[in-house]
Amino acid sequence: MRRAGLFGVPRVRSWSWQAFLLGLVVVAASALLQGICVALGAKLYFAAFVPSLFVLALVAGVPAATFAALLTIPLVWWAFIPPFFEFTPLTSANADSINLFCLLAVLLIGLADLCRKTMMINSRGGLKPSGKSAATNSQ
Repeated sequence: MRRAGLFGVPRVRSWSWQAFLLGLVVVAASALLQGICVALGAKLYFAAFVPSLFVLALVAGVPAATFAALLTIPLVWWAFIPPFFEFTPLTSANADSINLFCLLAVLLIGLADLCRKTMMINSRGGLKPSGKSAATNSQ
C-alpha cells in the first residue's frame, strides 16, 4: 500500500484481492451501521452505504467500489426493506430508492476516481509544462 496524499490515507491497488476484500468489509460495516439506524427508526435504506462507497472508491479504486455498490443493492433489499430478511416484490417507492442509490453511486464513484487521479498527479509533482500553450499567440 502506498500513501494517497490525502490525510495519510493508504491507497490499495485497483483489481487486487485486497481491494475487493476491503469492499466486502466496508459493505459489512455499513450494514452494521445501517442496522443500528433502522433499529433507531430511520427509514433511509442506503444512508450508511453512500458515504462509504465514496471513501472506498477513493482508497481502493473504481472496481472495488462498483463491486460494493452491486453487493449493497440485494443486501438492502433483503435486510432493510420491510418485510425484513426476505425478498418480496418492490413497491414503486422502494424501486425509486434503489434507482436513486444507483445514480448516486455512479456519481460518487466517478468523483472519487477523479480525486484519486488528481492525488496521483499531485504526488508525482503536478502537471509539467509542455513548453507550448494553446492560449498564447506566437505572433
